[in-house]
Amino acid sequence: MSHVVTIQTRVKDPAALAEACRRLGLAEPVNGKASLYAGEAVGLVVQLPGWTYPVVFDAAGGGEARYDNFGGSWGEQKELDRLLQAYAIEKVRIEARRSGHAVTEQPLPDGSVKLLVRTSG
Repeated sequence: MSHVVTIQTRVKDPAALAEACRRLGLAEPVNGKASLYAGEAVGLVVQLPGWTYPVVFDAAGGGEARYDNFGGSWGEQKELDRLLQAYAIEKVRIEARRSGHAVTEQPLPDGSVKLLVRTSG
């Protein structure tokens, strides 16, 4: 049986975020404090390509992302979207493996990714 799932991503798993960064060739997230244009944020800090300020994920709290890209002037939204997509994929892979399931991944022409989780039985 097949199911289509839409995911709203909250970044709460540091291991999945680290895997997502490796997947995209980014530096690993650093737990700490970062300066944004309008203040500071504490959490898992990730510097995205071309971004003036980093993205900071509150993994210990609600998983929200704090960032300031000034509507794309200080960093392209697509870079954050790529990271969130990679995080979601890696989180599915981690949870599937933890449950003894296999995952296959298929990139689709529109940029989305189809994941197939195979359960036994």
